[in-house]
Amino acid sequence: MLGRAWVVAAYPGAENNGLDITADTDTLLQNILMGRGITDDAARKKFLNPSIKEYMPDPSVLRDMDVAASVIADAIAAGDRIAIYGDYDVDGITSTAIFVKYLREIGADVIWHLPTREGEGYGLNIAAVEEIAASGARLLITVDCGISGVAEVARAKELGMRVVVTDHHSPDVTLPAADAIVNPKRVDDTSGLSYMAGVGVAFLTLVAVNRELKARHLGPDMDAALAGINLLNYMDLVALGTICDTMPLVELNRAFVTTGLKVMGLRQNLGLRILMDVAGIKKPSVYAAGFAIGPRLNAAGRLDSAAPALELLLTDNPLIAHDLANKLHRMNQERIDIQNAIMLQASDMAQSCCDAGQCSLFVCGDNWHGGVMGIIAGRLKDKYNLPSCVATRCDGVINGSGRSIPGVDLGQIIHDALAAGVISEGGGHAAAAGFTLPADRQQDFCEFLENAVSAQLNGQRPVPEIVVDAALDAGAANMNLVKKLSSLEPFGQGNPEPMLALYGGNVKSAVTMGGGAHLRGTVVTRAGRSLAFVGFNLVGTPVGNFLLDDMNTNTTIIMLGRLKENEYNGRVTAQFFLEDIAVQ
Repeated sequence: MLGRAWVVAAYPGAENNGLDITADTDTLLQNILMGRGITDDAARKKFLNPSIKEYMPDPSVLRDMDVAASVIADAIAAGDRIAIYGDYDVDGITSTAIFVKYLREIGADVIWHLPTREGEGYGLNIAAVEEIAASGARLLITVDCGISGVAEVARAKELGMRVVVTDHHSPDVTLPAADAIVNPKRVDDTSGLSYMAGVGVAFLTLVAVNRELKARHLGPDMDAALAGINLLNYMDLVALGTICDTMPLVELNRAFVTTGLKVMGLRQNLGLRILMDVAGIKKPSVYAAGFAIGPRLNAAGRLDSAAPALELLLTDNPLIAHDLANKLHRMNQERIDIQNAIMLQASDMAQSCCDAGQCSLFVCGDNWHGGVMGIIAGRLKDKYNLPSCVATRCDGVINGSGRSIPGVDLGQIIHDALAAGVISEGGGHAAAAGFTLPADRQQDFCEFLENAVSAQLNGQRPVPEIVVDAALDAGAANMNLVKKLSSLEPFGQGNPEPMLALYGGNVKSAVTMGGGAHLRGTVVTRAGRSLAFVGFNLVGTPVGNFLLDDMNTNTTIIMLGRLKENEYNGRVTAQFFLEDIAVQ
């Protein structure tokens, strides 16, 4: 009813609407995994038990890793001051945090720098490099950035610093002349780890450094410090950065997040624990990390400086932690207010692009707050199913962010635009990118973006699709199935929560809730059992109109959505989260 194609995942039996799995949920899970490319028993067992031990590679498989570990160990052994240069998003903040934590634990002399989004922008900048050198730093380590900093790395070398770059963004043709560059997206890297977030790369670097230091036996004090370190204690931050950077939750990332959520549940990081309390999070989850913790940490960097977020993750002082957590909570609400105001304007502009038949969306406003451009781009991408770029124009310069759809590599488009001289700065990956250009090149960029996206889509605007993992009788939607499906967790990018099509449900009732935007109700299965459902933001859509119309009571429908656990007054039941319906 919402105009999206339901595409059944390719696995045996799918062409016949799958299986009635009332008595055979194991076959359902097997088919879901086969539809996601996990076809043999060994891979299935590994997927269902995602441990660090099973997935952890030797860090040396990454190009330049051994050199990087040696350079960092040399600086630690010499007592040199080490500077960690990160980024202002959650991936960059957590990457910086684990490096600073580790170096502090072993007694190294460490300082850190996070650039401001508005003042300095993404990545290395000359002024910051010079300031770091002036502070006495002899080694500069970048995390979640640096791969495009050719001039900045050259300046750091001129100032007498050694440089180690750790990053996960797509490199340009010319790499910085650093002492070591650890990036799984290097063309000469054969590790197969290109799906990792910056914090994942940083963590593997720490594993290599830790190993190198232990092998050197730098003295009883250092040996004792190293013996007291358990790198798995950093997994909560590794999981947080991986989730918030929307990296695919596959292979090593899956192990990082599974282990990290367990560590997060131990509530060992003081600042993170207090932030979870402020956000009302009782149990860590991918959803809580991505939609409650992450936005609050991100809010600081979006509105001003990311420093308070990093300080929160590093502090051992409860008073400071409470103050910082509440500050981030307030900043996040301010960010929401700013975002909503801009979204109203951006939506009208995007609709005009869409009405013109474009394959891409580019909207730009005067003096929009640059910290929410990426969020709004993501909202427009979801609404129109088109690659979307949102930018702010100020003092003759346009700065923006983009979010893409499957099948369109936005990072490559931005890279090509930079090479063609259409933009002055830019970078990113397939799903997200950032860019800067002179205001007088706005139309040039708009045309370049549209032509490039159109070429990747072969001139055809994509039809919105929803992949259906399984089709089954509504009577099978019970707590037994909920528990079976939970074995596929953690869910997220690259491993979405299974989408189910439930047949044979007769509409019993539906009412609005949540101020009238959402709905809830029940259907009766062929076996005579009731199944509760909820539908968020469906009031006013064809689905909502159909279900709320008393004329459609007792109509048999196919329900598309996800089956989850619902706890109310101590009673746990299965509840269906509705995405779409069709009349059966």
